[in-house]
Amino acid sequence: MRVSIILRYVGTVMLCVSAFMMVSAVISYMNNIDSGFYPLLLSALLTFTLGAFPMLFVPRATSISNKEGFSIVVGSWVLASVVGMFPYLIWGGEFSLINAWFESVSGFTATGATILNDIEQLPQGLLFYRTSSNWLGGVGVVMFALVILPSLGTSRMSLSNVELSSLAKDNYRYRTQVIVRILLVVYVGLTAVTTLALKAAGLRWFDALNHAMSACATAGFSTKNASIAFYDNVVVELILAGAMLISSIHFGLIYATFLRKSNNIFRSEVVRTYITIVILSTLFVATSLFGANIFPTVWESLRHSFFQVVSLITTTGFATADTNLWTPFAIVILIFVSIVCACAGSTTGGMKIDRVLIFCKILMARIRRQQHPNAVIRIRVDGIAQDADLLNSVVVFIVAYIGLIFMATLTNTLFGQDLMTAFSSAVACIGNVGPGFGEVGSMGNFANIPAILKLQDSLLMLMGRLEIFGFIQLFFLKWWR
Repeated sequence: MRVSIILRYVGTVMLCVSAFMMVSAVISYMNNIDSGFYPLLLSALLTFTLGAFPMLFVPRATSISNKEGFSIVVGSWVLASVVGMFPYLIWGGEFSLINAWFESVSGFTATGATILNDIEQLPQGLLFYRTSSNWLGGVGVVMFALVILPSLGTSRMSLSNVELSSLAKDNYRYRTQVIVRILLVVYVGLTAVTTLALKAAGLRWFDALNHAMSACATAGFSTKNASIAFYDNVVVELILAGAMLISSIHFGLIYATFLRKSNNIFRSEVVRTYITIVILSTLFVATSLFGANIFPTVWESLRHSFFQVVSLITTTGFATADTNLWTPFAIVILIFVSIVCACAGSTTGGMKIDRVLIFCKILMARIRRQQHPNAVIRIRVDGIAQDADLLNSVVVFIVAYIGLIFMATLTNTLFGQDLMTAFSSAVACIGNVGPGFGEVGSMGNFANIPAILKLQDSLLMLMGRLEIFGFIQLFFLKWWR
């Protein structure tokens, strides 16, 4: 494995991060050189230097191996999170070393969990940088680099094959070079439309852009302490819910739908299953809330139920209410959607509804084999037979996912967290959801979590974003031979 080549291509990602830091510094400058200007400017220059240095001394490779591709992807996420700490550490405030690391990882993994007690005290430049880390991480720091940095040349195919899971690739029926452009076109277009819609709904340009970027990244960083509840505006909630829902669907299907191709949203079994879960969960939660007099009318119950279900199943984490005050039944439904989450090939994290659907089909196939031992049963999704390797990977992933939640919950309780906080924070971090329940509820944060647990949670975020095995395998010595 050529470490120098890995450093060169990780350096290209550092240049992307430095560019967003510089844009944030410009926003600080335009805001009368607020207190975020010098931290952002210095961080941008330092990150640019770190990214440019290996590119100056390491020649471009015509091809990269699969191991090198994995190392570049994982290294990019980790180092982006490391350099992402610079503006926070230099600015100070609530950002200790572990808090800066947690906030940076949460941003680049599009998790949206925060350690800030007072978000609104941050200067505008730093607020925008915080949101831009969400936006850059939502589509993937490596995928973004694949589009805007042509110097990667023929190595694009190797890197995009690593960045996209096998589930995500199934609905991309294009060449690899076209796939990465589809991602960015849909992503930028949706962000622009959402920004304009939020502005028309009455938000300031700055708040509209920040919330649009966060919604389309299904990340959840807000510029307000009370999140979306600050606005108490039904139109704003509907716009954001629409943006979150669209962003949680496979981008290849969205692109194909606009081109009126056959493999579109309306014919996708995965999307139909996903929307059905959203509708049923909304109705169940709303019925529970209205029955318990949490909200006085059916409309208010449906309004808040729909937004929170969409926010959590899309792994965004925006909030319009304190869900800790909701009924146990409603909380169980919300935890369920936080585990299942949305579609592969989108900006969401979590287990993915694709895997859940395939896993259910595997269970049904097992039952039928018990009844008909000699039958040949093929598992199909959208009429396409799924190969044995993919079916095996689905089962292994789900087992590993649940196992990590259990182990993290055990560790959390060991360090004094109550069971609800311990379990829901583990679910929220590995699923890149953001808020959980208990101490880390929709109107709470991770500020008072012990430092050791913040470190664990940040590692869960990285594992969730890299779909567990891409991150873990780098720690096995045989991998490097």
